[in-house]
Amino acid sequence: MASIAAGGILLGIKGWAAWSTGSTAMLGSLADTALDLVASVATLIGVGIAAHPPDDKHRFGHGKAEAIAALFQIVLISLSALGIASRAVEQFFAGSRVQSAGNGIGVSLAAIAVTLLLVGWQRHVVRRTGSLAISTDSTHYQSDLLLNLAVIAALVLDRYAGLSGADPLFGLAIAGWLGWGAWGASKQVLDQLMDHEWPSEKKERLLALLAGNPDISGVHDLRTRTSGNRDFVQFHVWVDADMTVREAHKVTDALESKLRSAFPDTEILIHTDPEGLVDEAGAAGKDILPPIRVS
Repeated sequence: MASIAAGGILLGIKGWAAWSTGSTAMLGSLADTALDLVASVATLIGVGIAAHPPDDKHRFGHGKAEAIAALFQIVLISLSALGIASRAVEQFFAGSRVQSAGNGIGVSLAAIAVTLLLVGWQRHVVRRTGSLAISTDSTHYQSDLLLNLAVIAALVLDRYAGLSGADPLFGLAIAGWLGWGAWGASKQVLDQLMDHEWPSEKKERLLALLAGNPDISGVHDLRTRTSGNRDFVQFHVWVDADMTVREAHKVTDALESKLRSAFPDTEILIHTDPEGLVDEAGAAGKDILPPIRVS
């Protein structure tokens, strides 16, 4: 809510500054702020939906709502970047100059002050909650500090240093900055939507915990994915073929308890196989536990 409020304030003052100065760099900053506001609203909706517990139609939960909201933001950012770049090129060849640069500089300084207050509050919230969504939003607002400084530089160079091409060039650079940010964000979104596996170091940490259990002789067919703020992991373990069902159940319960302590907000599914049985073809049937195991 603080992010939405700050975005609304910045949108209003930057809209006035873009109109009064005619600056492409300021227009780029305005577009970025508009996208920040849309992103904050979309994130609020996406996180709200993702927080809903699993139901009969969504047995794995609603976590991908966050990725869908982020994908919507990426499309908006990309279209905005193209529009700003087009205007910057047009203004560069037309030789247009900015007007009322002082208004734009004053608004940019005010925007920096508002952003600093918001980032300070977000850091406080992240320390208390550990929220990944707020941490990501805070990182984006921190980049806005550099964006506002770039706008000030463009206005000063164009209006007071007489460099008529400075404003459209800075506007073009801001468009490139927005496009680069959209490209970087798209990878994480696509990873979630395509059920990409966990990073290798995260899987290695999980396997190291499993290797410390003397009641299993191997692990195979490991599958992992992330959906919103929840992780999912499933795998098969080999146990003594003479174990009773009750004994095997105790083993998997102990494994789940250990893993949940190290990987909170993770849904874990373990399948037990009698030692020596291989019913998965190819690499899925091979033991992947580390060779050195601690009992």
